Amino acid sequence: MFETELELAPEKVRDLIRKIEYDDTEFVEETDIAVELATEYINENVVGKTSYPDCLHIALATINQADLLVSWNFKHIVNIDRIRGYNSINIKNGYKQLEIRSPRDLMNYGN
Repeated sequence: MFETELELAPEKVRDLIRKIEYDDTEFVEETDIAVELATEYINENVVGKTSYPDCLHIALATINQADLLVSWNFKHIVNIDRIRGYNSINIKNGYKQLEIRSPRDLMNYGN
């Protein structure tokens, strides 16, 4: 899935990803539990069915206890109503809340 999505990304994004050290990268496998959680986000109307890949990203981050999910997707991921929806389902299922931010939120402006 990761490689497929990168194929669609702008060249500058692919270049940035290539610069990340392999030792600093952790790849996670799709699991039945992640699929169930992603499906629950859709069934609970957090987003529509066409957003399944986004839901799977969030479910995988949640299940694997990521500290933070960073995305440029403001429509389906970095959106306060969606974040509340994802996290309400996460909490209902016994997971911690997932911090979801845009890259802009993490930029250091030299302050």
